[in-house]
Order: sequence, then structure tokens, then C-alpha cells
Amino acid sequence: MTQCIRLLCRPPFGDDSPATPPNPSWRSPDITDPFSSSQLTYTYTTNGVDTFPAPSAYLSRKHSWVHIFPEGKIHQHPDKAMRYFKWGVARLILEAEPLPQIVPMWVDGFDTVMSEDRKAPRWIPRVGKYVRVVFGKEVDGEAVFGDLRERWRMLKAKEEAPLLSPRDDQASSQRLEQGQTLPIGVLTDHLKFSQDAVNLRIECANRMRQEILKLRRQAGYPDEHPEAALAETWSQEGSGRAGKMKAGSQVKDV
Repeated sequence: MTQCIRLLCRPPFGDDSPATPPNPSWRSPDITDPFSSSQLTYTYTTNGVDTFPAPSAYLSRKHSWVHIFPEGKIHQHPDKAMRYFKWGVARLILEAEPLPQIVPMWVDGFDTVMSEDRKAPRWIPRVGKYVRVVFGKEVDGEAVFGDLRERWRMLKAKEEAPLLSPRDDQASSQRLEQGQTLPIGVLTDHLKFSQDAVNLRIECANRMRQEILKLRRQAGYPDEHPEAALAETWSQEGSGRAGKMKAGSQVKDV
């Protein structure tokens, strides 16, 4: 998620990220050997053991297009109902600097081309199906999300204040020098789990959902039940990670 947030931004990210001019050649990336560099921000890890080149370390990728499926999994519902939106989409909106341009999209019909309950041969797409992609207008980000981003900035600043004047027994990794802020995409436990942070992400994800629902309505589908936006609603489907659920939807992790 940190890498996704940073792809929407421009380095430096507040943790000694490189800020040299990008190489003009698309064939030659800005970083020739990320694994031998002394800059730790050239790589990232998912579990503390593995190592991958950091996409956001390439200056040619600043302000990238990041395409998000906010449901976080394959979800094919007979009524075209959407699952609750996961909070990653909220983090992209709240934490990226500057506020990214947001273009909502409604993708319809692909479940008929490759339905999760299709019979053999499963690898063959079904032809003759009706597919459409509806693009909405660019969202007025400041009007829709500006107040939430301001609340996030205040919450983040409040969390950073003690790190500027740390206790003597506080780990060096939890300290900030004067003028420093937390690196973009990096959160303390409080910014991850506090009720204020959680409520902000819930509200932000819900506002993004409303933008998608406008396109769903434009595509001719009736308004969904308000409880469809709640994680608690979809937990009633069952704990299965793949296959047909109680509500008739087909789900699969990706």
C-alpha cells in the first residue's frame, strides 16, 4: 500500500528517497540496480524477509495512474451488488500528496465472459456477451474529500508531535528530527488502528462508493440497499474464500 500511495506522489517521500532528475530514456530506469543501492527506499518487503524493487523509486513513474478495484476480490453478484469497499482506496485518497485526480469507473458484464461457476473448459472466455465500461467525470476531489484530508492532516500532525520530542527510552525508529514528518505511506499504530483513523477511512471509502453508485445507477441498475456498504453485511455470506456464497454471489481472492 505504501508503494501505491507513493506512485501517486512525487519523491522525496520523507525517508531519504532519491530526488535526482529522471533518466529521459524509457528503456533505462532511473535506478539501475535497486538491490545494491545504499538507499533502502529503492526496495521494499512484504514480510521482513522478501525483497522487491520499489516501483515508486523510479522518478519516471511519479504521479502514476493507479487502477483500484476497491472490493479487493472477485465478486460476482446476481444483482450486480458491490461488496463493501476496503480501506486501501481511502488511504490513497487521504495520504497521497497532492490529492490525486480521481476518475470513477463501472465495469459491467465481464462476469458473463468468465463466470466463476463456468464449466469446462474454464480457460476459454465465453463469446457473444455484452460488456461495457462506464467512465464518470473526474471527481471534484477537494469538494468531496477535502474535509476528510484536512482531518487526516490534523490527526497525523497530532501523532507526529510526540515523536519530535521523544522520551529517552523511545526507539530511534520512533523519533523525528525537527522539521521532519512521517514518511508518506508510513503509519504508526495509532494512525492504523485508532477509532478516529478508522472512522476517517470508513467515511472516505463510503464517499468513493457513492461516486461509483452514480455510474451503477446510470447503467440502469436500481439503488442498492444501504447496508450493502457495510462489512458486517457481507460477513453474513460466510467465511469461504472462494465459490458460491449464501447470498448467491461468486467470490474469489486475487
